[in-house]
Amino acid sequence: MQDYELSILEQYPINVKSTRKTRGAFFCDTDQGLFLLREAGVSRRHAFLMRHVGLHLYREGSMRTDLPVANCEGDLLSTSPEGRTYILKQWFRGRECDIRKSRELLEGTANLAHLHRFMRQVPPCPEAEEDGSPGEPEGLKKEYDRHNRELKKIRRFMRAQSPKGEFELEFLRCFEGMFEWALGASGELERLDFGKIWKDSVQNNTMIHGDYNYHNIFVMAGGYATTNFDRCRVGIQMEDLYYFLRKAMEKHGWNVKTGNHMLDAYSAIRPLAEAEVEYLKVRLIYPEKFWKLADSYYCSNKAWIPAKNVEKLKTVVAQTEEKRRFLKQLFSFSL
Repeated sequence: MQDYELSILEQYPINVKSTRKTRGAFFCDTDQGLFLLREAGVSRRHAFLMRHVGLHLYREGSMRTDLPVANCEGDLLSTSPEGRTYILKQWFRGRECDIRKSRELLEGTANLAHLHRFMRQVPPCPEAEEDGSPGEPEGLKKEYDRHNRELKKIRRFMRAQSPKGEFELEFLRCFEGMFEWALGASGELERLDFGKIWKDSVQNNTMIHGDYNYHNIFVMAGGYATTNFDRCRVGIQMEDLYYFLRKAMEKHGWNVKTGNHMLDAYSAIRPLAEAEVEYLKVRLIYPEKFWKLADSYYCSNKAWIPAKNVEKLKTVVAQTEEKRRFLKQLFSFSL
């Protein structure tokens, strides 16, 4: 560990026994257990919100999260002599959830349902009232309209490219079929009004994790812990379920049985309202992975496209029929 990182740890009322480096951070073994030190990446107000939500989850549901730790000055962020801002968080001895294992996938889904139960009606956090206050969301319609315009712009750009690489050729070959999914999602959205879900979320101060994936679910001897609440905020909780479900289905080839079990595991703990099911359906219809790969291409150095991105694009296209079957059987949607 560098001297400036040690100078950060000296600002906390702990005795450090040893440290070891991990991805962009340091594990710290101390007289008070295991901690993780990393550059903050969040504002002070948001750090207080993260701790506030974590303490609420522990008090109300005995749920374990990576609570930010206060330094000797009572601040949740500490500054190095070089001016970098760091955060120290309680951490866990365990491993990331393996969503390829059916049991852990379903337990990770149940963990999200428990989180959502206790993240309803979260008391206001005085230290974070400005940082945590929601504004009117852009709305799915505007978001999808913007994405659709971007997809068309990227197609025009690729058509003008000469010579074309493997990514461009594959994108242009599958564009019409994938864009049909984008229009399908927009069409479903036209006949639905999700304003009430949003208003209820704001009125009840309903929070979401904001980045719920297997990297942030820890399996331990005594159960599960949830980490990295950097994007927690007031929001529609189906955003978390959609994100976790989509990521899992991409790895499981949109397996209907697996997806059905995930929805059952969630709704057994936190029942889904009809409007929430419709919201989830619309989110799943949109070809978000296709758009993300196209956006990543357009914003990158196009002289060299990673082979992994070509593989991802081919996988998205190859899974289209499985996704079609998934949506038809679980959400009664046909394209």
